[in-house]
Amino acid sequence: MDADPLTLVAGMAGDKTAVIDDRPDGTVLTWTFAELEEQSNRLGHALQGLGLERGTKAIWCGRNSQWIIASMQAMRKIGAVAVPLNYRLSAEEAAYIIDNSDSEYIVADAEFAPLLEEIRTDIPKIKAILIYDGEPGKDMLNLHDLVEAASPGTIPFELVAGAPTSMIYTSGTTGRPKGAVRENSGNPAQVNMWIADIGYTPDDIYMPTGPLYHSGPASFMAIGLLMGQTIVLQRHFEAEDWLRLWDKYKITSTFSAPTPIRRICNLDPEILAKYDVSSMHVMIANAAPWSYALKKAYVEIFPQSSLYEVYGSTELGVNTVLYPDYQLSKPGSCGKPVPGVEIFLIDEDRNVITEPNVQGELYVRGETVFTTYHKAQEKFDEDSLGDMQTVGDIAYFDEEGFYYICDRKKDMIISGGMNIYPAEIEDALEHHPDILDAAVFGIPSEEWGESVHAVVVPRPGAGLTEATVDAFCREHLASYKIPRSLDFMEDIPRTGSGKILKRVLREPYWKDHNSQVL
Repeated sequence: MDADPLTLVAGMAGDKTAVIDDRPDGTVLTWTFAELEEQSNRLGHALQGLGLERGTKAIWCGRNSQWIIASMQAMRKIGAVAVPLNYRLSAEEAAYIIDNSDSEYIVADAEFAPLLEEIRTDIPKIKAILIYDGEPGKDMLNLHDLVEAASPGTIPFELVAGAPTSMIYTSGTTGRPKGAVRENSGNPAQVNMWIADIGYTPDDIYMPTGPLYHSGPASFMAIGLLMGQTIVLQRHFEAEDWLRLWDKYKITSTFSAPTPIRRICNLDPEILAKYDVSSMHVMIANAAPWSYALKKAYVEIFPQSSLYEVYGSTELGVNTVLYPDYQLSKPGSCGKPVPGVEIFLIDEDRNVITEPNVQGELYVRGETVFTTYHKAQEKFDEDSLGDMQTVGDIAYFDEEGFYYICDRKKDMIISGGMNIYPAEIEDALEHHPDILDAAVFGIPSEEWGESVHAVVVPRPGAGLTEATVDAFCREHLASYKIPRSLDFMEDIPRTGSGKILKRVLREPYWKDHNSQVL
């Protein structure tokens, strides 16, 4: 029997504030570590009473809140496989993930109870839906009633080597999202080395910049929480409110995609001057490349010593880090491998590249790598080379060993830190009765890094308009996947085998850029 990490922290620092849930309506909810431990245990016992057990898959869905943290902790204590659900998905997309994941239980914010009620008949494997912070929908349970009636006693905790602990869905090149399964086989010593390397300490106060269904903000929050850090939550991102929270709680660390920080840096100087952000200690920059211009803007407001840019993914974990001293002297670089991770660049003949400034597909070897794709082992195998794994990024390293991501082998867009695969959007577009053909790709965007652009071939005489295409997309796709610009063409260029010539379509938009990723 192993000791539960949260139980240990609560035993040593029970009176320390663990979670501050500062909400837009002015409500501030706080839990100490002792209270978080109790509420997580109660929720865990309540879920067990409904039949949730080790290895069972369970969805959690909601904006950043104390109950999301309690849900994550309760599922971990039980040994369930936690599956975060992106609340921005359409009903159709959400139903697919819930059903495909084989989840049997859902814990969700009342805000999303209507969505779950709408798709209830499409998710037949679900045995119980627990709703918090509001009224449950039809045939749903009130989480608070169940928690209040449950035991606060510690849940027996067992760390089982090789057991799956989480499954995060990532979009795929073939059109359907896939669940990236991760086991608890990561090396704690390796994590500790990396955390110590960036100066992350129990005294840090962490606020995730962005939703916790993203693996990056959630992972660093989980590490910080189990170190004994205080976690401050912003229900949803708003630039000035982010500054307010930073000033109010003297927050020291965060994880962020470039878009939120760009919005903060672009605020009126009078607004920026109202808030003290000098407490910034660790900024983990990730989810998409930070431009050189953004880094310059950042260091005019925040300490440069706080900026750590990392390269990684849901599947491969954190792979490289660019330390503060190199942020402005190594523009475009994502740094060097983190402790315990080996990186290899592989050419088209599957040889390892050993010379600098030669592009190759980036493969990773290490205990950060995920285990498989749920129900899609063949996709995992396709991206494997021996004991190495790739997500299809093209990179090179310079004479000093710094890595640079320069292109993507896979057809992916990163917009505002969100991974978007054109195949999903193309599939939706081609279901429109007046669309004969479609191609989707990313184009440069100052605000988002990349934005989604679509090229559509309409049925002759259909009278298709941008407005009708947009309305159709909103019925079938999450808001962040909807094309932000659209062209109509008579024909889409293809190879002799029928493959869309995306590079031909992309070239006019990217011709003035040195890299094909932003």
